[in-house]
Amino acid sequence: MVVLLFLGAAAYFNLGQDEDPPFTFRAMVIQAYWPGASAQEVAEQVTDKIEKTLQSVPHADKIRSYTKPGESITIFQIQEKTPPPEVTSTWYQVRKKIGDMRGTLPSGVQGPYFNDEFGDVYGSIFALSSDGFSMEELREYADKVRQHLLRVPDVAKVEMFGAQAERIYIELSQKRLVQLGLDFNQVLGQLNAQNAVEGAGVLNAGSDNIQVRVAGKFDSVQALKDLSIRAVNVNTGAASNLRLADIAQVKRGYVDPANVKVRHQGKEVLALGISMVKGGDIIAMGKHLEATVAAVQKDLPHGVELSRIQDQPKAVERSVGEFIQVLIEAVVVFLGASFISLGLHTKPLRIDVWPGMVVGITIPLVLAITFVSMFYWGIGLHKISLGSLIIALGLLVDDAIIAVEMMVRKLEEGYDKTRAATFAYDVTAMPMLTGTLITAVGFLPIGMAKSGVGEYTFAIFAVTSAALLISWLVSVYFVPYIGSLLLRTHARAPGQAHELFDTPFYLRLRALVDWCVQHRWITIGLTVLSFAIGIVGMGRVQQQFFPDSSRPELMVELWLPEGSTIEQSEALAKRFEQRMFQEPTVGSVSVWVGSGVPRFYLPLNQIFPQGNVSQ
Repeated sequence: MVVLLFLGAAAYFNLGQDEDPPFTFRAMVIQAYWPGASAQEVAEQVTDKIEKTLQSVPHADKIRSYTKPGESITIFQIQEKTPPPEVTSTWYQVRKKIGDMRGTLPSGVQGPYFNDEFGDVYGSIFALSSDGFSMEELREYADKVRQHLLRVPDVAKVEMFGAQAERIYIELSQKRLVQLGLDFNQVLGQLNAQNAVEGAGVLNAGSDNIQVRVAGKFDSVQALKDLSIRAVNVNTGAASNLRLADIAQVKRGYVDPANVKVRHQGKEVLALGISMVKGGDIIAMGKHLEATVAAVQKDLPHGVELSRIQDQPKAVERSVGEFIQVLIEAVVVFLGASFISLGLHTKPLRIDVWPGMVVGITIPLVLAITFVSMFYWGIGLHKISLGSLIIALGLLVDDAIIAVEMMVRKLEEGYDKTRAATFAYDVTAMPMLTGTLITAVGFLPIGMAKSGVGEYTFAIFAVTSAALLISWLVSVYFVPYIGSLLLRTHARAPGQAHELFDTPFYLRLRALVDWCVQHRWITIGLTVLSFAIGIVGMGRVQQQFFPDSSRPELMVELWLPEGSTIEQSEALAKRFEQRMFQEPTVGSVSVWVGSGVPRFYLPLNQIFPQGNVSQ
């Protein structure tokens, strides 16, 4: 028993901890872009072909598509009964089949691109803000921070949000070109030729091969401005050499229109979302992240600040803490009830604590062995397994109470401790096993469900059934032994009425049972009526797969009419920010402009990037 207790303690501290159980998302997003095409053209020549190809993929279930001018988004869902090991091979089939039909898409189509990591949860999100630095400089610092975060244990992926790609813009003045008699294509051709990357061969230098490269490619904006353009006037035929800066405005900027933007506490920031490896310990990862962020912050220049937007490790730590609190409360309640129900004597009035103590010892023993089984089966601590343990707490003491009570009664009848323990095993072992199996079978449909619901809630069946069977083993093997060591019950005097079976409460209970047996048809009718009322009442219970979130976040979606620009969405988001800052109970405000927030907890429905939305 001592060994099992220590193994259980070791298993508990090595169990993976997360907010939700591991869950396989059976959805893939396929995106394709066709610049310049109308929504009708994209739908008929791109989206329709992708949909028809996906219909032949194994396990196909639902295909949803959204088409906008120049863009096609298709969400492909496979059947819920698809086994998780086959999901990866199904995504391979999607890529292969669409790759085979890629040649039938119109020229100029970019993609299709695939996202089969649609269900990644970014439980920890950090914001990198700055004063006096450009967004490109901030992106470089964010990339360095990302490299540090990727080395943290249990971190699977670090994704950057809000970064804007840099561009070099060359704006040619049509008026200037006409004055000089230049052709736009002449300028464009010389630009492409000057900056082309071409192989110039290899020079055999005897002992070494030396790569020969053509010099002249652009390495700065100034070099581009100084590019010599040989211009031929199409009207007069006169040739001249001009600097590019003489006929065009050359400047560095960011992609326009902007990609997704992220704002935190009224500032434009870059966000770093961190997802955890499957089966990892998110609380331990959170502590490592805090240490890494503290070290990285010291190396960042003054004016660059790294702050946290989302902290899932704290939420999980709070859930585990609540479970420990509930566990302690339950143990105290069970011990109090056991002390009173098993040890209360009225003649004279006293409480024998030893029967309750035997029951109390079984609770940590059963939980310890349950933690060992969870560690062996790879079931971590999350909201489903913790809820299952709380459910099991009300059931795992039943068998121990039955065994202890049987021993106490036999000791009162004059049996010695060994004979009383043996009798408790011989008489109660099989009936208790039958009752335990019947209770465990009640959770069997959850364990056998071939669906996403079954996969998500499997821990209810696994943990509860394991705890019940382990409680039976402890009750028939360990409880008799512990009882033989601790129980102090003595045999009652010959001819003395049993104090429990001679009480007014027990006499009334016996009379009620006798009446139910004598009027069995009335009893059966009342039982069937109660069952029917329960069925009718069950139909009125709200059905909801995911419970309401207890998180302290409020999600707000800001939608503008279709076709609105991201600048309009950002202006609306700024107005909303300022309004929220006036609320005294608001701790922080974070906004994703042009998209929904990344999935920071499992049940969150994501909003795909589009310029007319902020969240």
